Amino acid sequence: MRAVVVYETACGRTREVARAIADNLRTRGAAVQTVEAAVAPVAFGLPVDLLVVGAPGHPVPVPPVGRPAPAIGGTGPGVDVGPADRAGVREWIEVVRLPPGQPTATFDIRQDRQVPGSAARAAARRLRERGASIIGTQSFLLGPAGPLLDEDQGLARVWAAGLIVDAAVHRVG
Repeated sequence: MRAVVVYETACGRTREVARAIADNLRTRGAAVQTVEAAVAPVAFGLPVDLLVVGAPGHPVPVPPVGRPAPAIGGTGPGVDVGPADRAGVREWIEVVRLPPGQPTATFDIRQDRQVPGSAARAAARRLRERGASIIGTQSFLLGPAGPLLDEDQGLARVWAAGLIVDAAVHRVG
């Protein structure tokens, strides 16, 4: 299984969660690449079995990082990195080209579960409009110092395992 985790981060905490999810997917046999939304390709050169998109729970997009886009699925005519002025997940979703029914999951991080709204659900809604098949959304709670709470670390492992199964079922179905 080939998976790509695209994330936006303001302080590095969403990156940490994205990498933890990617590591959990790898332990279940997936070939996983992680890439920041500001430099993520708008089209993938090879099929992606699972796309995971993560966003922080802040209201303002992150400014562009200004790094060159990594090669996902190779280089050449099949990979298009898009405009360099994209700032975050919201902007990436506006330009990404997905195959119809692309199995996709979204997550966000937050300090408080009581705060209304969810960046994960908002991203899922936008991705669905672009043709994705949403197989999961999840919010992870950060502790006061920043890292995931212990209970959410376990939740991330269980969630990643479920995504592998759901993406495989989607592929067969």
